[in-house]
Amino acid sequence: MRHGSVTSVGRGRGRAVGVLGAVAAAAVLVAGCGDGGKDESSAAATKPPAQPVNQPTTGALTEDQTERKDLVGAVKTDWEQAADAAVAKVPDGELVEIELKRSDGVMEWDSEVATSDGTSYDVHVDAVTGQVIRSQVEGDQDNEDRQQLADRLSKAKTTAQQAASTATDRKQGTVTSVGLGGGNGGAAPVWSVDVVSTDDWSKTDFDIDAASGEILRQEVDRD
Repeated sequence: MRHGSVTSVGRGRGRAVGVLGAVAAAAVLVAGCGDGGKDESSAAATKPPAQPVNQPTTGALTEDQTERKDLVGAVKTDWEQAADAAVAKVPDGELVEIELKRSDGVMEWDSEVATSDGTSYDVHVDAVTGQVIRSQVEGDQDNEDRQQLADRLSKAKTTAQQAASTATDRKQGTVTSVGLGGGNGGAAPVWSVDVVSTDDWSKTDFDIDAASGEILRQEVDRD
């Protein structure tokens, strides 16, 4: 901390003239010895200014917050535009999942699109240009997997867009992922939606009932 210049106050006030001058000078010396030789006005001048209490500090972003900031800041194509491009590549396709990722330095929306019979397609959309990078059928699906996915889609009464809108109505921010899960054993499927706040780069996770559209869970990740 830098302090202001200190002004030294002299104890003598000039040359003593006559006896009265000498007495006056001695009195000053005695008074100076009584308080340890310190002049109150000089001491006050050297005292540093009081520091503010509870002064707010700005902390550095965590690794996850930095990653979210970098990802969201580079996006030129939002999730809905990317989803439309992905679905357009699959005849009779419906969006199952989409997530913002960085792959080999390329910003992309990694999406899953399925047909009504549950056949799943892996479609990647460039997050800057909005162009489909590649699209292919998932190679590890069996008949049971397709049936479960078809059932999940048929039980979903709300769309991905409606689920995302419900989430952003509750928490303003940028949607970075939407995915349909669950729906097994007679249970209703659930839309999971991630919303990143550009105020502090936290992420809020939502679970939304895909049948009723109600929010089942909301959790904030500030790391």
